[in-house]
Amino acid sequence: MDLKTILSTFGIIFLAELGDKTQLSILLFSAKSQRPWSVCLGACLALVVTTVIATVLGYVGKEFVPARLLHYVAAAGFIGIGIWLFLAKP
Repeated sequence: MDLKTILSTFGIIFLAELGDKTQLSILLFSAKSQRPWSVCLGACLALVVTTVIATVLGYVGKEFVPARLLHYVAAAGFIGIGIWLFLAKP
């Protein structure tokens, strides 16, 4: 295991997740359910499963899709989501 990779991945994901809609949803579920540890466990399991899927797809996909193309697709996806959120009516 590479400590530098672990710490940089943790830092990026931690900062990216602060205040996002998933965190706000977890906050609301926890307040509504009165069972914060059950909400925490469910949220943690969901994050672990989605992270495993993304990691496996990234590792396997690197053999078939050039990294540069993945960067462009990810950037276009983020821009598209940003535009959609900007134009979406509350």
